[in-house]
Amino acid sequence: MRVAIIENMKNTPLGALGIALEEAGAEIEWFRPWGGEALPKDTVSYDALVVLGGEQSARDDDTHPYLPELARLMRRFEGEDKAVLGICLGSQILARAYEAENLLGVAHEFGWKTIGLTDAGRQDPLLADVGDEFTIFQWHGDTFTLPAGATRLAANGTTPNQAFRIGRATYGTQFHFEANAAVVERWRGEFEETIGCREPSWLENYPQLVAKHAPAAETAGLAIARAWVRTIEAQVEPSQAVEA
Repeated sequence: MRVAIIENMKNTPLGALGIALEEAGAEIEWFRPWGGEALPKDTVSYDALVVLGGEQSARDDDTHPYLPELARLMRRFEGEDKAVLGICLGSQILARAYEAENLLGVAHEFGWKTIGLTDAGRQDPLLADVGDEFTIFQWHGDTFTLPAGATRLAANGTTPNQAFRIGRATYGTQFHFEANAAVVERWRGEFEETIGCREPSWLENYPQLVAKHAPAAETAGLAIARAWVRTIEAQVEPSQAVEA
């Protein structure tokens, strides 16, 4: 199992997703276009594509000129029935790839929040193991309209498109399901000044918030990560059986 991971800002941890990929024995290759590296040149070399979050918007082409190409790459992977995952900014780029509207600065969420599943979400393999609603970490100000042909899987009062699916196994999640307690602790340290300007009460109450919300979010996040990795296995295993 070969997975291409696109990093959109420095030192983006994989958290729960990294655990699930390691459990599956996945071979990971990182691409860092924010630092000038090229994106993958083809889809043939990979079984899946992951696009992580970042501080830029999905329309910041002037400062991040690779974004249009990345949107096209996500669509190419989906067109070949390969698993695709966009997290936070990655979900916004995925929405852009399918001509949805990016809505900038209209949906601020930070911290552990509650997400509810749609009827389709309850039946979808990505979210079938998290219950009717779950707690997960959020950090975003932008969102998007639902792409034409996409299936809405999860929502809350602030962001109606918290998760969606296109085709068999192309998913966008506005929330950071990968952000287990270790990832959140790292973000708290690295971005303390930024968080303090916007969410000072969160920093002040951090120990209590971690104790209250992190265990449930970690359980839900790992279930989602493992479920997405299984969509790669479902695509990879039949081809291996044919070769055997």
